[in-house]
Amino acid sequence: MASLHSRRQFLQTFGFSAAALLAGRFDLRAASVDPKAQHLFLFGDWGAVLPDPQLQVARTMASYMEGQGIRPAALLSLGDNFYGQMDGGVDCPRWKTQFEDTYPKSQFSGPCYALLGNHDYSVEPAGKAEAQLAYAAAHPGTRWTMPAKWYRFEFPQERPLVTFLMLDSNYQKATAEKLSLTEEERSAQAQWLKAELAKPRTTKYLIICGHHPLYSNAGDSVKLIGEWDALFREQAAHLYFCGHIHDLEHLEFDGHPTSFVVSGGGGTTLRPNEKTESSAQNRFNGRIHGFTHLEITDQRLVVRHIGAEGGQLHAFTKSPQGAVEII
Repeated sequence: MASLHSRRQFLQTFGFSAAALLAGRFDLRAASVDPKAQHLFLFGDWGAVLPDPQLQVARTMASYMEGQGIRPAALLSLGDNFYGQMDGGVDCPRWKTQFEDTYPKSQFSGPCYALLGNHDYSVEPAGKAEAQLAYAAAHPGTRWTMPAKWYRFEFPQERPLVTFLMLDSNYQKATAEKLSLTEEERSAQAQWLKAELAKPRTTKYLIICGHHPLYSNAGDSVKLIGEWDALFREQAAHLYFCGHIHDLEHLEFDGHPTSFVVSGGGGTTLRPNEKTESSAQNRFNGRIHGFTHLEITDQRLVVRHIGAEGGQLHAFTKSPQGAVEII
């Protein structure tokens, strides 16, 4: 498996910093957005203890939405939702300051589908994973949606076009300070995933989400590749969205039906400016805060990385048959 890290060269690398972006060296004109399409905004790694970058990304989400004349029907959080302490669990004040108020219902009225990241498993001082799983029941009317550690939903709710499978990728060994899936949970999720993928699907697209990447510019996860990659190939999953790496990325693989998209720029500290070779082909690598806009129609998916300053950084389309085009 070690050869996964070296058997292909990177192609079309676009690594850059926020400073270069602000210097005006990049074309920030957004490609045309279809106001009649279905829209979601995705972001991960946002619940930082020092929330200034998170607030900037959230403000840009709102201004981008208004500027494009669209309303996302849902948000999707890719994990590491709360770093640091979360005193009070479901009643911690951070729920209001860093979720309810930062992404206000007046602007983002749809559900926020969420999954767990590694920082969500830490106990500081209470279990943050348990609080996130229990929050919706304790606060009726919230948009926060995490019915289980892994779950399925279809989007939109009427005449759905996409089947989403939300997974828990926390397979690392538990320590005294941090927890993860138990072996029993890991086995149960694996059985559930195989059963879900075996069901007849009436939607046009299959999108799978987890916190950790299989492939990224910070290196490949041999463990997750072993767990999930063959299933993605067999079922021709269109997209895998993740966070964990604090940047924005798009990677492809020769002959692989799945596009791999990292959206980990939601607000915490950006990853170091380093490049570790991955076996995937790197179509975009932006070391910058931002979010991802997913546009959905019968004819195509459009994935756009939007920087914290509001410009489109990268975009590509994917057809129901799996064809990818950079736009």
